[in-house]
Amino acid sequence: MEFSSRERQKLWRLAGDRRDQYPHSLQFYLEPPTESISLVEFESFAVDRLKLLKVVENLGVSYVRGTDVYKTKLAGELRKLKFPYRALAEDDYEARRKDHISHFILRLAYCQSEDLRRWFLQQEMDLFRYRFNELTGGLMQKFLEHVNLSFEAIGEDLKNELANELSASTPGFSLPKVKEQMFYKVGLADAVDLFRARRVYIKDGFAYVPFKEIDVIVLNNYRTKLSKALALTARSLPSIQSDERLQPLLNHLSHSYVGPDYSVQKNTGKISLDQIDALSVKSFPLCMRQLHRALRDSHHLRHGGRMQYGLFLKGIGLTLEQALEFWKKEFIRGKVDADKFDKGYAYSIRHSYGKEGKRTDYTPYSCMKIIMSNPPSQGDYHGVKCTNTVIVRCPFRHSDPELLKQKLQSYKISPSGITQVLELVKGMHYQLACQKYFELTHDVDDIGFSLNHPNQYFTESQKLLSGGRELKKEFNNSGSFQQKNNSQESINSSSTPTSSNAKTDTELEELEAYFTED
Repeated sequence: MEFSSRERQKLWRLAGDRRDQYPHSLQFYLEPPTESISLVEFESFAVDRLKLLKVVENLGVSYVRGTDVYKTKLAGELRKLKFPYRALAEDDYEARRKDHISHFILRLAYCQSEDLRRWFLQQEMDLFRYRFNELTGGLMQKFLEHVNLSFEAIGEDLKNELANELSASTPGFSLPKVKEQMFYKVGLADAVDLFRARRVYIKDGFAYVPFKEIDVIVLNNYRTKLSKALALTARSLPSIQSDERLQPLLNHLSHSYVGPDYSVQKNTGKISLDQIDALSVKSFPLCMRQLHRALRDSHHLRHGGRMQYGLFLKGIGLTLEQALEFWKKEFIRGKVDADKFDKGYAYSIRHSYGKEGKRTDYTPYSCMKIIMSNPPSQGDYHGVKCTNTVIVRCPFRHSDPELLKQKLQSYKISPSGITQVLELVKGMHYQLACQKYFELTHDVDDIGFSLNHPNQYFTESQKLLSGGRELKKEFNNSGSFQQKNNSQESINSSSTPTSSNAKTDTELEELEAYFTED
């Protein structure tokens, strides 16, 4: 294709405008985007960045940051999701644009609570650290100038004069290494963390920071700016909440699950009621295992527990007829007679299977939905049985650590394993704590996927216990569950559109009205 001189000039001007808009592949996200985008692009950008941040979280726990395997896996995810991964590449305008816009979309979604802000800040920090450290020395200097962090590099004469002090005060720096390394003269206020860790030389109110440590100062600066920006964004939420198009999307993104929905049509009738007790011990995630045990002990679950557990059982293969038989047999062993069950509880079960009301075929809860649900109220099931009415959310998120420890001990988890789980819980990595629980109960070192759904836990457990083959009875239909072997299984799978999930969430809230009877 040939262009006229005027057309070529127009293309050059356009390319120049694009380079001016995003002069670097990395930024502090100080200026929000001002262009108009479609809701489809809004959703797509947001979901892709959420996938990326989920990968960042999982890699940060599974591997040592900065190692070759960590960098290789993260670089691969950046390429696949089409985010910037090559510094100052000439052809990555669209990637930089996506990076810019998607950050601000998730900033809106994740500023709504302290827990959400903390999670978003940590993942964005880890992503920024990786991308900054991938820059060459020259590009780092250009970036620092771009964000007004152009620290003064000390001259050779001063460096030689201070060589002994720099070597003694900077861990890992011999005299020859000091002479090879560039040092920066930085105000002490910007280098407080390095000073506290005794990693820099201090003189006359200035820290002399080696080039390899400059990322600590940049990251602290970025953290401060992003933390303040999240707080300011939270204050502006009332104006955003008045937009009927955006608010449902933003609310859903913070609870978003982007993997398969485990709908009942894919695996109906693949288990029998006689199998449930055994399966609950070997293949149920902890939340569902506790609910099952509580149901057997008290012969009752409160409405939240019935929804959570009932939809899970539906997802692993219980038919409507099996579900009605299962719940009726258990409830009539308690204080509910058969007539009361048929008149009240049976309707709610048929409703969840799409046979009553709006005929909506409800899907099982994802981990994120369970984690972000309200914690159990007083008197509810909270890791131990308090009354004869039971509810549980996520035991890693909502249980007292001591009660969680006792529960894990009762399941014969090793002391070292319990310590690992509790450390993840302390760091608010609840899904990773469940992932570690899977590894400990299945005696594997690395499960090779990112856990995001209770029904995914069940599926992967059954595949592992059957030696990698689908069980003939439970999973004899091809395609009953999506099969994956890569390290980011559910995150990398095709996602249900965010707007569709938001609609489903609304319908699930309507369904709760049918479960209010204790």
